[in-house]
Amino acid sequence: MQFEMPSLIPVLPELFLLTMTCVILVVDLFLKEEQRVISYGLVQISLLLSVCIVYLTSGAEAEVIFYGSVIRDPMGDVLKVAIYLISAGAFLYSKDYLLDRNLFKGEFYVLGLFAVLGMTVMVSANSFLTVYLGLELLALSLYALVAFDRDSKAGSEAAMKYFVLGALASGMLLYGISMIYGATGSIEFPQVAKAVAETGMDNMVLVFGLVFVVIGLAFKFGAVPLHMWVPDVYHGAPTAVTLFIGSTPKIAAFALAMRLLVDGLEPLHADWQGMLVILAVLSMALGNVIAIAQTNIKRMLAYSTISHVGFILLGILAGTSKGYTAAMFYSIVYAIMALGGFGIVLLLSRRGFEAENLDDYKGLHDRSPWFAAMMLLLMFSMAGVPPTVGFFAKMFVLEAVVSIDMTWLALVGVFFSIIGVYYYLRIVKLMYFDKPTDDTPLTAGLDTRIALSVNGLMMLALGMFPAAILSICAAAVGSV
Repeated sequence: MQFEMPSLIPVLPELFLLTMTCVILVVDLFLKEEQRVISYGLVQISLLLSVCIVYLTSGAEAEVIFYGSVIRDPMGDVLKVAIYLISAGAFLYSKDYLLDRNLFKGEFYVLGLFAVLGMTVMVSANSFLTVYLGLELLALSLYALVAFDRDSKAGSEAAMKYFVLGALASGMLLYGISMIYGATGSIEFPQVAKAVAETGMDNMVLVFGLVFVVIGLAFKFGAVPLHMWVPDVYHGAPTAVTLFIGSTPKIAAFALAMRLLVDGLEPLHADWQGMLVILAVLSMALGNVIAIAQTNIKRMLAYSTISHVGFILLGILAGTSKGYTAAMFYSIVYAIMALGGFGIVLLLSRRGFEAENLDDYKGLHDRSPWFAAMMLLLMFSMAGVPPTVGFFAKMFVLEAVVSIDMTWLALVGVFFSIIGVYYYLRIVKLMYFDKPTDDTPLTAGLDTRIALSVNGLMMLALGMFPAAILSICAAAVGSV
């Protein structure tokens, strides 16, 4: 029996999070505006308890349940813990921003938790159907969050663009899945991999199925040429939502790639590797070059995200354990960097003022030397300047690419990284060498200030000791 209590233990984190999300949804109905902090507290407690449940129910071996549709393995556990903790940080940073704009409502956190649940379902997927369910739960939650500020025309426009393009990409992914099912007779990854190994690329239906799956995957990553939604959504959404979209979903996208391409279509590695090479090079090129021309920091960080996605794809296309480990490490590190970067944007924003333009960062050192230093560490890490953790993330990926004799691709990555350093250092120059245009003191709560300080210092601490996370990623990937 698949639905007896012992078989439910591996999915206990998801069941707990789903239950708590429903409880928070109902409790929030009975709370007054001034009591809304109770909903926020329940959300944070739920995420931290989910981390504890993952830890207490984890095992060294992979477990497959529900007739092969769900898998619980060490890689999934590490990614889930990262998703829970970074989401908790995103909700913490968002609190003051939402309060200032009368958006501090239970619906924001409920939609956020449903998005987190969708991500963890994707992480645990062992069949195309489970992947698609998790993906749609995540996507539908994000569409609503982008349009969360009903008075914002930019937010409504961004949500509509995101919805239309997302529906198109989901349709393509589903079309590809149906073709693969037709060619292999299964939607479970182990059976698909076995069938593909036997037939190879002789089956034209399988070829088209792979192409459509990679197209759907590229959209979810925001890789070029399917990146057009990223800058518009990052710019149009409330900054609190941009913070959430820009961080944890990248970890879920990495999990999606691992489940689809590595678990399900590993025998076709030579074929999808070529597609990922094109996506990675285009993403690094366009992301870094166009980011230089941006004057809005949210759009700049959006194009920066596209360039970082190129690096994650470099690790995956290597097709080796070293490459998967590097890509996993990069995904988690990037999510932490994005969390801190957008967290500083939220810190400088206040009621009636969005710190979106680069000029808003002029003279930040004079206004707040400490948070200027934190932003410096975050920008250095994104640029890949040693000894920050971003440098080691890039180095591990490039090392994995060189190890498969694609040195030219590593050199391309280095070249575009050097170009990318310019727009990160431009923010550092504005903070330290220009006079402030605004002397308003920063008004964030103590909890936000402490969390942002820890977030910034982590760039240095993890750079000094990268093995802390890298060894966990290596152990997790080695078990796949």
